[in-house]
Amino acid sequence: MGSEFTGFSHLDDKGAARMVDVSAKSVTARTATATGFVALSDRCVAALRAGDVPKGDALSVARIAGIMGAKRTPDLVPLCHPIALHGVTVDLTVQDGGVAITATTRTADRTGVEMEALTSVTVAALALIDMVKAIDPAATLRDVRVEEKTGGKTGTWRR
Repeated sequence: MGSEFTGFSHLDDKGAARMVDVSAKSVTARTATATGFVALSDRCVAALRAGDVPKGDALSVARIAGIMGAKRTPDLVPLCHPIALHGVTVDLTVQDGGVAITATTRTADRTGVEMEALTSVTVAALALIDMVKAIDPAATLRDVRVEEKTGGKTGTWRR
């Protein structure tokens, strides 16, 4: 297994998983924006619009869950660096067919915040599904992806 694994940043020379050492990287301002969509029944969308979800304010709960999820990313993703988050914004927009979720994460650190943005969207979606499952047990999370990242040596990237 030796040197055949050289070049994979998260594997050591024996092929074992490792956390990359980012201490030599420069601290830069970094952002990431991720999106996702929770597909819901018309009945559930109507309940969200009317503020009629039996468990309460589903959108507020999902927003807070998304912020908390971003903060817990290194606890959930094994090789993800713990970084100081300086901002997390989670927006949920009720649309025909479901709820669009956008999360933007910000830091000034040595590594990016894409995983935090993705985790934020996913945890917000899970909380939303939990809040509405009595109305729509078929709720589906789909299309979670990074839309944009800024900072670091690669600069700005947009989908």
